[in-house]
Amino acid sequence: MRVVAALVTLTTLSIALAPPLSQATNAPAAPAVAAPIPPPPSIAAKSYVLVDAYSRQVLAGQNEDARVDPASLTKLMTSYVVFSALRDGKLTLDQPVIISEHAWRAGGAVTDGSTSFLELNSQVKVDDLIQGMIVQSGNDATIALAEALGGSEATFAALMNQYADRLGLKGSHWNNASGVPDPDPLHYTTAHDIAVLSAAIATDFPQYYHYFSQKSFTFNGHKQDNRNRLLLRDPSVDGLKTGHTQEAGYCLAASALRNGTRFVSVVMGTDSFAAREDASASLLGYGFNFFETRKLYAANQSVGQAHVWKTSDLADVVLHQDVAATVPRGLTQSASTSLMLDKRVIAPVSANQAIGKLRVMLGDKQLAELPVYPAHDVPAGGFWRRLIDAIRLWFV
Repeated sequence: MRVVAALVTLTTLSIALAPPLSQATNAPAAPAVAAPIPPPPSIAAKSYVLVDAYSRQVLAGQNEDARVDPASLTKLMTSYVVFSALRDGKLTLDQPVIISEHAWRAGGAVTDGSTSFLELNSQVKVDDLIQGMIVQSGNDATIALAEALGGSEATFAALMNQYADRLGLKGSHWNNASGVPDPDPLHYTTAHDIAVLSAAIATDFPQYYHYFSQKSFTFNGHKQDNRNRLLLRDPSVDGLKTGHTQEAGYCLAASALRNGTRFVSVVMGTDSFAAREDASASLLGYGFNFFETRKLYAANQSVGQAHVWKTSDLADVVLHQDVAATVPRGLTQSASTSLMLDKRVIAPVSANQAIGKLRVMLGDKQLAELPVYPAHDVPAGGFWRRLIDAIRLWFV
């Protein structure tokens, strides 16, 4: 079990070291004293984790990087791929999808799997399939969506792994779209990866996130309630997904939003419905009671200006993602930043070329850093400017 009391994690997965830097530092905030923070609640589970959705900071965890069976939490990865396809125009919500025999059988026609009661060879809209996948946890709806995008579930699983790599889910590998028990050992995840994935869904696809808070769904005359009963217990809880197999135990990825702060808890391998819900509620309550998040900068917001050699103009400096700090309550105003710029930024410079980094501080302690970039491409200046700066650079 662990608790992280005063740490900031930025929304990036790796940070490259820069060349020698020049420094421009904002004024440090006044010292503050945090209230005492108790250890996180005791959770009877194979693994668990609590993270802030925006800073990605881990607030509490146990065995969060251990490989576990994802069960139907697999459908979160499938949802991310489906939402990406909707955003990119590869799917539309009113697009009809033919239900194959493979999807039909997985939905309980032959097995005892979770079902959305889809009929063989029927045509069902993508919107209904998404509700069937998320609200009812229907294996048939999930596989139908996978086949619509990948042609086959196996091809779609390869697509899932590609998106997982983009998200930095280093402890996961997906072998099917629904999470049905698979003898292939290459279907696994971690509590931390599920938390990162859940946070990415909430931040990358707010236009589709409402599916996870839907309390029931009726299709073909069958009404089924969402199995995430925290939606009924706590009005701030608005997602995400349950899972259960004999191997995985009872699992729940839950998210709650209060006063602009979103925390995600993931509990893997409890022994009952009630245990996974009680554990998730305890973790979320712990986060909101003792931590708070402050957004420092938005993506593409100017954080300063940089001198660029061989041009006459200063360049606005931006980040490519939001930066947030999650700290113990009472310390948010103590977070400050320092802009560290390379000494030799020479035009032409691409908007995708890192020219320094932003350091995040808590008092006099450096907590994290993130690359910064020019807001726009910076072309080289005229002949005389290039010549004069070329001479000056000999002495830098």
